[in-house]
Amino acid sequence: MTMVPVLAAADLAPGSAVRVVVSDREVCVARTEDGTVHAIDDICTHGEVSLSEGDVLGCTVECWLHGSAFDLRTGEPTSPPAFEPVEVFSCEERDGQIFVGLAD
Repeated sequence: MTMVPVLAAADLAPGSAVRVVVSDREVCVARTEDGTVHAIDDICTHGEVSLSEGDVLGCTVECWLHGSAFDLRTGEPTSPPAFEPVEVFSCEERDGQIFVGLAD
């Protein structure tokens, strides 16, 4: 797996998310209030809308359309109406950058 720099760490505030594209894949990169960065598939499995436009609450991101929430660590839905998980990607912060890795 190759880790790809996707944005400057300073551009992702605690409690926020942003959509990035890695190898033609839309990825939601989120930073929790404690500063941890996570990367998941950006498309909600229920409403097929961008999760990066939702709210980061604790270790979850809430879909803005119907309120489904997904655990940023596991991709599992934590509240309906979504029942299918989103994919989780490797994510790390180093040297002032945030990196995301997709499976080769």
